[in-house]
Amino acid sequence: MVGKRLIRKITPESYRESYVSLVKLGLPVLVTQLGVILVNFADTMMVGAYGLDELASSAFVNSLFIIITVMLMGFAGGVTPLIGALYGKGDHEEAGRTLRGALQINVILALAFTLLMGVLYFFLDRFGQDEELLPIARPYFLILLATLLPMAVFNCFQQMANGTTDTATPMWIILGADVLNILGNYLLIFGKFGFPELGLLGAGISTLTARTLAAIAIVVVIGVRRRYRVYWDAMRHQHAGSGRRYKVWVTSYPLMIQSGVECGMWAMGAVVSGWFGKVQLAAYQVVNTIAQLGYMTYMSIGWAVSIRVANFMGTFNMSGIRRISRAGVHIILVMATFTSIIFYFFTGNLVTVFTPEPDVVAAALPLVIPLILYQYCDGVQLTYVNALRGTSVVKPLLWISIFSYIVVGIPIMVVLAVPLGLEAVGVYYSFSVALFVATVLLMTAFNRTLKREEAKIEEKKESC
Repeated sequence: MVGKRLIRKITPESYRESYVSLVKLGLPVLVTQLGVILVNFADTMMVGAYGLDELASSAFVNSLFIIITVMLMGFAGGVTPLIGALYGKGDHEEAGRTLRGALQINVILALAFTLLMGVLYFFLDRFGQDEELLPIARPYFLILLATLLPMAVFNCFQQMANGTTDTATPMWIILGADVLNILGNYLLIFGKFGFPELGLLGAGISTLTARTLAAIAIVVVIGVRRRYRVYWDAMRHQHAGSGRRYKVWVTSYPLMIQSGVECGMWAMGAVVSGWFGKVQLAAYQVVNTIAQLGYMTYMSIGWAVSIRVANFMGTFNMSGIRRISRAGVHIILVMATFTSIIFYFFTGNLVTVFTPEPDVVAAALPLVIPLILYQYCDGVQLTYVNALRGTSVVKPLLWISIFSYIVVGIPIMVVLAVPLGLEAVGVYYSFSVALFVATVLLMTAFNRTLKREEAKIEEKKESC
């Protein structure tokens, strides 16, 4: 009888409620992600219009920074289940103290990554890229280095807002930063309205300005809004303590490593593509930018799943967790179908918008089919990554990501690209293999986690 009470029948009505709650939470995140996509599209289009060397240099530097950027985002993602569970229980002061500890750890990590990437700067000539790209890539690298700290501050407060089901506030701030970024690109890349013509360096300065102002804006907004007064007061006036900082670290570092390892495979894809010349590298950059149309939209529902799972964990509602996770998969499969249709019919047109170089266009078009191939696995694995994140049981993400992307994915990538001669096309096919392995393992780990949590609840009820 206890088991039946724990796992009630999932009715069509409950699914409809889950769809509605996910869409309501995910829609602001979707708008935010579309804004990020727009900025990335604009960056690639403007830099590509400025010159092939600038586009290839951007691809090279961004492939290095994207790992650190995603790892910082992944680490901040550990805030969501902690705050979300406390929000679900109504313990707002504890959430504020947890936020203080999370902010401290996130800032320390950002400074450590800044130092690490600063050391890497002196080894940029060791990556096998065209030597003529280095004079363009080096100053751009240094500008992006300065964006890591403000980005970490923003990420931490954004995930805190998400954990309290407020996904709209970060949305408006990011959209404002996106507009500023695009405007800055136009003025500084091409030297419009009296501004200096800085090329790729101008794009970097615009990014730094937008990220810094976004960090300032979200701190100010959360500090003055009545909705966050209890969190803000607790964060400012109460000590986090080593115990909370440790809890943030234990919850966050597996997410950081999982995000970094997954993204590292895509970064490795840029390096491998660069082995075949700047045309292949530029084509890889363009198609990767287009691919974000799928990934970023899936991420909006994935984050919504994580928030709702965290809220349900706070009330020990296992059936709600199962229902909301399955609903997330349903929505993302529909989204993957739409994005695949867009990729099939319109990627050729989009590539020509990003760059007028006929060689780059010719190299990019064969990547469309492998791009479409991995959409469904990408969406489903993203759902279960976020569902596990919401439970705070995130350690399985470590070995799953290492096995799927490093042990399986990268060796297959190199074999397909080099000995089999598929070059960048082989790189893209390797993504499908790695994502399929990750999807199977993540689904298994998620189901096992819920069974363990259900067993714990049943034991507590029987002991009472």
